Amino acid sequence: MISSSVPDVTFWAERGGLLFRQARHAASMKQAALASVSGTSRTTLSAYEHGRKSPTLETAGRILDAAGFRLVLEPKIELTSGVADGRRFHVPSRLPRLPAAQALGAVRLYGAGYDLADRDQRREAYTVLLREGEPEQLLDHVDGVLLVELWDDLVLPAAVRSGWLPLVEEARGARTRV
Repeated sequence: MISSSVPDVTFWAERGGLLFRQARHAASMKQAALASVSGTSRTTLSAYEHGRKSPTLETAGRILDAAGFRLVLEPKIELTSGVADGRRFHVPSRLPRLPAAQALGAVRLYGAGYDLADRDQRREAYTVLLREGEPEQLLDHVDGVLLVELWDDLVLPAAVRSGWLPLVEEARGARTRV
């Protein structure tokens, strides 16, 4: 038996349903209202939201558009691991971009709280995250643009710095080419 790392249809239907629910709730719309505005029925929208049915790409785009969102293609971020000072650290394949509220929000890491809107606290949080953060923590709290801005002020082990440096240099290179 050959196993595949590709999630099955049920996974994608449920994931799509979650996106529709999130978009509808963010738009403060009831199912009937979103269904009406997007040109589908409430029962069909409910089936999409609960993963019982999968829409075409065109229909998904129309529903999300009606809720005030766009259907976009975004590169997947893969993580590689290394070890520095006896601790595992992770490096993404590209720098993540976060929504402003998330990038400048509050985070609790290993018992300490940080306000990411405050540059000094963000520097401390990013130092902790880059040195020992779990993959999910990195993707949830490290914004690429804010990291590049802080980069020269971060105190990091050599292995961590060299792991992240190509991403920072690539971002800085893109900035100088403009």
